[in-house]
Amino acid sequence: MPRFFCPQPLAIGQIVALPDTVAHHVQVLRMAPGDLITLFNGEGGEYTASLGEIGRRSASAEIKAHTPREIELPFAVTLAQALPEGSKMDWIIEKAIELGVSGFQPLAAQRCVVRLSAERAGKKLEHWGGIIVSASEQCGRNRLAQLAPPQDYKNWITQQDLHRRIILTPRAEQSLADWARHQAPQAVTLVVGPEGGLSEQEEELALRHGALPLAMGPRILRTETAALAAVSILSAAWGGL
Repeated sequence: MPRFFCPQPLAIGQIVALPDTVAHHVQVLRMAPGDLITLFNGEGGEYTASLGEIGRRSASAEIKAHTPREIELPFAVTLAQALPEGSKMDWIIEKAIELGVSGFQPLAAQRCVVRLSAERAGKKLEHWGGIIVSASEQCGRNRLAQLAPPQDYKNWITQQDLHRRIILTPRAEQSLADWARHQAPQAVTLVVGPEGGLSEQEEELALRHGALPLAMGPRILRTETAALAAVSILSAAWGGL
């Protein structure tokens, strides 16, 4: 059954006008009145709905049932990702959503090649938000991950965080897997550097502000691999796979 994000209040018996993007998708799938779809609004659970009128640019649906289904990780994980080159951030966000990441913090670090102006940052946020929606639709999540505006690494790392911050670095003496085996599930923020990694000065700044340095093993991972591997390690240790 096709799944769509519908950002509005939903209730059984309600007839809703579907968002333009959803109506277009219904057209592309050649769906007909009476066909069933799944809707979710990010507030919990999902709704079974029956398609009603389908116009050239619009469609409606009647809400038939609600299922309190959730597949979130049993712990919150935020990915603080230094901006990589090209379209790598798109791929990172899409796959991280599939793995259960609940928040994203883009960072401008010293070795980042990409530099976003205020205008470009706004467009990127809109683009990344669309990726979060489509990936959530595809993988079955009923809650959308939070996406924060890009920040300068040095400014962000000095701010307090309610979550334990873990900085992934090959210079750490303990591995993430070994640490996780001896810890109870908890909310964490994974800090990942860009191509070339974080500088020594950036790592030292993180440590001075309470970050925990952990390694990913003997091999050096690319920036687009490190965070996804880290989330998988935590899920294997704490549940969620």
